[in-house]
Amino acid sequence: MTIRVVVADDQELVRSGFAMILDAQPDVEVVAEAGDGAAAVDAVRRLAPDVALLDIRMPLMDGIEACRAITSSGPTRTVMLTTFDSDAYVYDALHAGASGFLLKDVRRDDLVHAVRVVADGESLVAPTVARRLIAEFTSRPVAAPPSDRLDVLTARERETLLHLARGLSNAEIAAALTVSEHTVKTHVGNVLSKLGLRDRIQAVICAYETGLIAPSGGG
Repeated sequence: MTIRVVVADDQELVRSGFAMILDAQPDVEVVAEAGDGAAAVDAVRRLAPDVALLDIRMPLMDGIEACRAITSSGPTRTVMLTTFDSDAYVYDALHAGASGFLLKDVRRDDLVHAVRVVADGESLVAPTVARRLIAEFTSRPVAAPPSDRLDVLTARERETLLHLARGLSNAEIAAALTVSEHTVKTHVGNVLSKLGLRDRIQAVICAYETGLIAPSGGG
């Protein structure tokens, strides 16, 4: 299956560079390029790609607004790009529905991997960006006790959500719970479905916001 991608960045050289890298892959096709957020949203609505690669800072409509418009109106998943690992918009972009977040100095192979992972329904955040997200949480007041929103989860599903919030992979969660990776995938799927979440990134945000895990890392 070919992964169809829209690439949006207001810097032409950056945009064409990313498009060239992705188009060179046998399983990826760049169906459109856009120089601003509004053009990106229009391209996504016309072409319905699998993934939109969005610069977070663009004219007319920034990447966050474009991301929100794209994820709220269709199945296209988004990967955000930024020059700065300390970008204050990380949290807002993830809340807008971004499924991936990368720095613009990402290596060629990592860019391609991110597009494939996100197209496959998973999420991916560069390690330095993940640290920024954690810092955002730790700067907030200590969370309240878990909210009623989590009552729909079984005890094992709550454990799974807790491990997700701590950044564990499926394999690591399987080891912690002494179950198979297949069982973990089932638990993760149930967590996302019951809580109405798009992906693992939103699950992490939910775990903090509902008080399942405290900003300091306790649970």
